Amino acid sequence: MSGPAMNRVVADFVAQATGDKNIRLQDLRGQHVVLYFYPKDSTPGCTQEGRDFKALNAKFKRQNAIIFGVSRDSVASHEKFKAKQGFPFDLLSDPDETLCKQFDVIHEKTLYGRKFMGVVRSTFLIGEDGKLRAEWRKVKVKGHAEEVLESVKMLNAA
Repeated sequence: MSGPAMNRVVADFVAQATGDKNIRLQDLRGQHVVLYFYPKDSTPGCTQEGRDFKALNAKFKRQNAIIFGVSRDSVASHEKFKAKQGFPFDLLSDPDETLCKQFDVIHEKTLYGRKFMGVVRSTFLIGEDGKLRAEWRKVKVKGHAEEVLESVKMLNAA
């Protein structure tokens, strides 16, 4: 199964989020949605990526964009991670990998010579109309949040 095709409407989903919320994609129509998938709460790369999105959150808001981090961690783990880092956006919990599969972000990875199936750092930009407008796979954290913000600005300028 592969991720959503570019410029096609992304299938609706409901996911548990921090703040005791259920986030439904359909309810977010009319604003850009940034979904960034990351491997694990409170690890160095994932923490830095969240901090980078946090630093630009006000600029994303001015561009009518809402950010969500997504991982397989529990809501309880997300609540601790969000509170410790002061993230101004919600984190979505995907323990059954429903969203990970919908966006095709689980692939074989190797760590210290050991192969395993894990979340490949990826980001998806869904337009105000619910269509997938951009995707980044195998993301390198440095400069990534800025690149996503530039893509949102270009969508708004079009």
